[in-house]
Amino acid sequence: MGYAKGRSRRHAIVEAAILLFAEVGYHAASLRELASRVGMTHPGLLHHFPDKAALLQAVLAYRDESDRAAVDEEAQRGIDPIESFVRIVERNALRRPLIEAFAALEAEATTEGHPAHRYFADRSETTMAEIRDEFFARAERGELAPGLDPEHVARNFAALMDGLQIQWLYSLGSEGRERVDMAAHLRSYLSAVLRERPA
Repeated sequence: MGYAKGRSRRHAIVEAAILLFAEVGYHAASLRELASRVGMTHPGLLHHFPDKAALLQAVLAYRDESDRAAVDEEAQRGIDPIESFVRIVERNALRRPLIEAFAALEAEATTEGHPAHRYFADRSETTMAEIRDEFFARAERGELAPGLDPEHVARNFAALMDGLQIQWLYSLGSEGRERVDMAAHLRSYLSAVLRERPA
C-alpha cells in the first residue's frame, strides 16, 4: 500500500473510531465492529493500529492537532488567546461526533486504570495553566473588574467551558429545548469579568 493511500486509510479509521467511541465509549468499542464499518478485515485494521490503545491515542491526537493548528494560525493573526479558547468552543459546535466521543472518553478516563487517564489529566492541567496565565496577565494590566481574583476567574472560565459543553450535548437531543450557545455564554462571562484596558 502506498504512503498516501495508507495515510488516507488511517484517517478513515480514526474518523470511524470517533463515531464508535461517541456511541459506546472506549471500553465497549470493538475493533472487529470498527473494521466492519470501514470495510476492512480485522487483521487489516490491526496492520494500521495493533490494538485499541493505539487507536485511542490516534483519536486523541486527531483533536489536538486540529485545535493546535487553528490556535497557531490565530496567534499569527494576532487573535487574543482567550478569544481563541472561545473560538475552539465555536468550532466544537460544528463537530458534534468528535465532541460526543471526547465527552464519553473523558468521563470514562476519570479512573486511573483507563488508558486515557494520564492524557486527560495532563490536558486539563495544561489548559488550566494557559488560561490562568492569560487572566493573571490581564490582572497585571488592570483589565480585570475590580475585586476579582484572577485565579478564581480562570478556574471559573475553565469550568464554564467544560460544563457548557455537556449542557450543549444534552440540548441537542431534547425536542423543544433551546440549543445552548456555548460561545455566547463564554463571551457573556468575559464581559462581566473584564474591563477595557486602561489608557
